[in-house]
Amino acid sequence: MLTRAAVVAVPAIAGALMLAAPTTPRAAQTGPATVLPGYWEYTTSAVGIRDTEQKCVRPSEINRFFGGLSTRRWSCTYPVRQVGNGVARFEGTCTDRKNRRVNVRLNGTYQSEQFSFRGGAQLARGTPYLPASINARRISATCPADAEYF
Repeated sequence: MLTRAAVVAVPAIAGALMLAAPTTPRAAQTGPATVLPGYWEYTTSAVGIRDTEQKCVRPSEINRFFGGLSTRRWSCTYPVRQVGNGVARFEGTCTDRKNRRVNVRLNGTYQSEQFSFRGGAQLARGTPYLPASINARRISATCPADAEYF
């Protein structure tokens, strides 16, 4: 049974797992990401809770953005990172500042102006993965003057 703290943490974990930057280059990569910089909107969903944000992504940030966004709370690594021909798969772990660890699995499709990943987070070893998703689309090639940067 999940504790209240675990249930409350799931959206943050889902955001982290869907949006966490890969920090290990050991991952297999079958082709370059073709996702373009610009003004992006992305929606994360976990356990029925949805969150939508808009960010401006610079050319220098596009690999970090596409491979997964960083969060203040979670640091993630993806030993398995396969990207190519419009399909991506990530498997790894996210760890918070209190050294709590969550296993993550993601897969989906991408194009230059959108991507969609489905997967889940395993809060404790031996427990089922809880479903989570991210859907992102590029709103425009240029960012509004008041845009928040990635």
